[in-house]
Amino acid sequence: MKVKKYVAPSMQEAMKKIRSEMGNDAVILNSKVVHTGGFLGLFSQKKIEVIAALDPEIPLPKKRKEKESNLKTNNPILSKEEITQNERIKPVKAIEDHQHLLEEIKELKGILQSISANEKSDLYPEPLKVILQVMIRQEINPAIRGQIMTDLLEYWFQAGGNITSTQLKNKELELFVQLLNDLDFGGISYEKKYINVVGPTGVGKTTTLAKLAAKCVLEKKKKVAFITTDTYRIAAIDQLKTYAKILNVPIEVCYNIDDFKEAKKKFERYDYLFIDTAGRNFLDSQYVKDLKLIIDFNDELESYLVLAATAKPSDMLAVYEQFSVIPIKKLIFTKLDETTSRGSLIDVMIKTKKGIAYTTHGQNVPDDIEEATTEHIVEQILR
Repeated sequence: MKVKKYVAPSMQEAMKKIRSEMGNDAVILNSKVVHTGGFLGLFSQKKIEVIAALDPEIPLPKKRKEKESNLKTNNPILSKEEITQNERIKPVKAIEDHQHLLEEIKELKGILQSISANEKSDLYPEPLKVILQVMIRQEINPAIRGQIMTDLLEYWFQAGGNITSTQLKNKELELFVQLLNDLDFGGISYEKKYINVVGPTGVGKTTTLAKLAAKCVLEKKKKVAFITTDTYRIAAIDQLKTYAKILNVPIEVCYNIDDFKEAKKKFERYDYLFIDTAGRNFLDSQYVKDLKLIIDFNDELESYLVLAATAKPSDMLAVYEQFSVIPIKKLIFTKLDETTSRGSLIDVMIKTKKGIAYTTHGQNVPDDIEEATTEHIVEQILR
């Protein structure tokens, strides 16, 4: 095996030297930052040292065929036993070559992962540095960043660095979409009659519920009504009553499970009932227990957990944990217009295994709400 060390100002320059001298079949064994020149440790230049290898014993398929052809030509009187023996050797050699190639690929992936683990490394090509900085600004979880950067580095080296920034961004979008591919996105299914929103105080549940009901009335042309169990704040009841008056729909206030059942009976002929709940301290588990004493959570009801995009990921996960005793269909993220970093949405989705139904970005009813898709959510985060 031929092994050679290259020192260059950048990884891109090193790759050019390797390809020109050793060809495209060369494999990178190791790479690191080194300092050259200078005096007494001062004024030294930072460069990239790359160890590359090439195994000349592994012939290309075309060369292998020529070798076999020459063998038969130069040895026309091989015995039947010798030919049989040669036939046995060929598959063994092919297996060895295949295993050797797999080991090299595994080693290369290990190098890529080690580079990705060090986010301050100068080994990243310039276009990848730009992508990494955007992910850092968006506060995407470091583990997720490392996974995406490893895949992007592999994509970069496979293409020999001959790809545009647009192609890299499209690949990044594709990788994030794949990451969220198993989650359920999209708005209300309208398969259930009762639509309920839950969540902590101050996230905008009442306004979000009004937006959903308004869309149902104006776009779906359905007959709807409001039920509120938020009896802790008079302002919340008044706010929902105002929305009900604007939409010309009825509203019932429920203080206990009997009131709730009575309201359901009263609105039996309506297409959909939109249910508002009280916002309380999410650290108080008693709140969720009280909620279950008022609302009949059955198969007819679809619940959405409302979270503010401005909250810390750890707080959002704590909220989800408290409400996990309720069957949560999907998440709704509010206040996207009040934050410039949205990477926490990805972290919360992956850890809760819940997709997004809607995002909101303002107070206007019925506007300032968007139905979520995987691609659109990723674009909102990365743009």
